[in-house]
Amino acid sequence: MGEVKKVVLAYSGGLDTSVILKWIKNTYGCEVITFTADLGQGEELDGIEEKALRTGASKAYVVDVKEEFARDYVFPAFRAGAIYEGRYLLGTSLARPLIAKKMVEIAREEGADAVAHGATGKGNDQVRFELSVMALAPELRVIAPWREWDLESRTDLIEYARENGIDVPVSREKPYSCDRNLLHLSFEGGELEDPWVEGGENTYLLTVPPEKAPDRPQVITLDFEEGNPVAIDKEPYSPAQLILRLNKIGGTHGVGRIDMVENRFVGMKSRGIYETPGGTIIHIAHRDLEGICLDREVMHLRDSLIPRYAEMIYYGFWFSPEREALQQFIDFSQKRVTGTVRLKLYKGGVYPLGRRSPYSLYDEEVVTFEKDQVYNQADASGFIRLQGLRLMKWERR
Repeated sequence: MGEVKKVVLAYSGGLDTSVILKWIKNTYGCEVITFTADLGQGEELDGIEEKALRTGASKAYVVDVKEEFARDYVFPAFRAGAIYEGRYLLGTSLARPLIAKKMVEIAREEGADAVAHGATGKGNDQVRFELSVMALAPELRVIAPWREWDLESRTDLIEYARENGIDVPVSREKPYSCDRNLLHLSFEGGELEDPWVEGGENTYLLTVPPEKAPDRPQVITLDFEEGNPVAIDKEPYSPAQLILRLNKIGGTHGVGRIDMVENRFVGMKSRGIYETPGGTIIHIAHRDLEGICLDREVMHLRDSLIPRYAEMIYYGFWFSPEREALQQFIDFSQKRVTGTVRLKLYKGGVYPLGRRSPYSLYDEEVVTFEKDQVYNQADASGFIRLQGLRLMKWERR
C-alpha cells in the first residue's frame, strides 16, 4: 500500500499504545502523532502529553471531548434505551466512533496518510475503529500492530516496555485491561478470564460494594427534556457534568455494577466487569418516564428495535445509514418524553418512586377503581369476544 510517512495514533498512555508508539517508529520509520481523547479519565491523563513526546511522538494532541461524547453519543443511545444483551450500557462501544472521528480530523489537518490503534485482534474495538475510519475517511490506511507484530501477549508487552524504558501502569499483580470514560469503567483480563472466579478488590473503583453502602436511602429527582436528562434535584447541568454528578451519587450507593459474559462481534465470549453508576440511574429513570409519555404501540415498536440498535453500536456501525435512520425514528418518539422522575437509591438498587410529565398519557379518571363517568366496562365484552374469535375457530378445528 506504499510507504507510510506520518501516522496519527489513538493513544491512551497505557501499556499497549505506549509500546505501539515505539514499535511504529521502529518498524515503519515514520513520524507518529498521538491523539488522546479526554473522555473523563481524570487523573489517568496527568502527564500524558509529556509521556507521548518522551516515548517518541513528534506531536501530542489531548482534546477535551467530554461534552461532545455525552451530548452526541451517550444521550442518543440512552434515548433509544440501548442495552447490549440486556445488561451492557455500551460505555466503551459509544466512545470508539468519537475517538475515530477526532483521529480522522487530526490526520487530515496534519496531512497524515495513516491512523493507528491499540486494539487487539481478538477484540471488538479493532472493528469499531476501522469501520468508523472507513466510513469517514476511506483514503486513510489503518495500522493495527496487534495483527502485525510478533508480540503475543501482554506479558510480552510488559517486557518490551521495560526493555525500552517505557513506564506503564501495569504489573503482573494488576494485569487488567481497563477502559475508563465519564460513562463507565471496565475491567478485563487477569483472574477475570475464568468466569467462575470473583473479581479482585481492584476491579471496582467507581462504586462501593452494595453491602457497604449507606444504610439510609437517598431520594433524588431527575428532570428530562425530549428524552435527555437535564437537571438533578432541579439543578441544571450540562450533559457531561450531569453524568459525572450522577456517578458520584450512584457510586456512593453501589449502583451500576455489572459482571457478565458477553458475545463479542468477532465470535468469542468474553467476561468483563463494568461500573456505570450514573448511566444506570439515567437509564432506569428514562425508562420509567416513558411509561407515562410514550404511546403503547410506539413504545413496543421501539422496544423491538433496541437489540438491533444496541448491536449496531456494539459492532461498530455508529456511522452507518441504518443507525442514522433508526435514530430519526427514536428521536421522533422522544419529543414528548419530558418530565420528572423521583428515585430512591439504596444498597446498589435504583427504585422509581414517582413520575410526572406535562405530556402524560396517564388518565386517572380512566384507570380509577372508584366510580367514573368516562369508561363503560360493558364495552370490554365485545372487545374480548372479537379478540377470542380466532382462538375459538382454532379450537373447533
